[in-house]
Amino acid sequence: MAGPVDDVTMTFGGNATMLLRVGAFTLLTDPSFLHRGQRAYLGKGLWTRRLTDPALQPTQLPPLDAILLSHMHGDHWDDIATRHLDKATPVVTTQAAAKALNRKGFAATSDLRPWQQHVLAQGTDEELRITSVPGVHGPGPLAKVLPPVMGSVLELVRGDEVSWRGYISGDTLFRPFLGEVLERCGPLDVVIPHLGGTKALGLTVTMDDRQGADLVELLKPPVTVPVHYDDYDRFASPLGDFVAEVARRRLPGTVRPAHRGETISLRA
Repeated sequence: MAGPVDDVTMTFGGNATMLLRVGAFTLLTDPSFLHRGQRAYLGKGLWTRRLTDPALQPTQLPPLDAILLSHMHGDHWDDIATRHLDKATPVVTTQAAAKALNRKGFAATSDLRPWQQHVLAQGTDEELRITSVPGVHGPGPLAKVLPPVMGSVLELVRGDEVSWRGYISGDTLFRPFLGEVLERCGPLDVVIPHLGGTKALGLTVTMDDRQGADLVELLKPPVTVPVHYDDYDRFASPLGDFVAEVARRRLPGTVRPAHRGETISLRA
């Protein structure tokens, strides 16, 4: 997979919010614009308080080709997003989240089942393929409390060749079936794991440092860009623990953290 060095970048807005520029395409992921001290509703009486300020606001966004939403939780799509994002922008998300967004007036939603694909086209020689990857947000009984979640494989295709391929995990726990990403899609240029070891009702519902390292060991990306680890008070596993665990295991590739507001390359 080859392409210009700087044609795939990420501007980190905090939590799981990223502005992605992939070739000619511009995407926003999991829009969370709450400020420090504000609370996000997670459903079933669960709340989480933001500990940081976001580095992106709706007024700062360029025109978007699509919004990529892993699941409908208040720290991934908040009331500010509902009020200020363009309701004509396509949203690629789960079936459950698509229904919720339709009720909010976002009609252009693509509701994906696991391994289904949505394609964005730009002219005749470039497209962005988005493949939904299954995830497990709520283990055991929490599966009925927490909303369905999806990860996403993004593939920049020029002509008939994949120029770049990346995987965003979404709020999933590590499971061995995530190895199907490689089997179904092929080698990755980057993995963007949602970490933090989020706690809900005493249980861990997103990858902690060890599970994140398990994912890196499984998928063997040349670059790992961790997100979703320190913005809310339910996070129990800091970024430093993940970086240390990857180093302890001497896993291949590079961990490339981004500071809020920073733009980094997503190529090796």
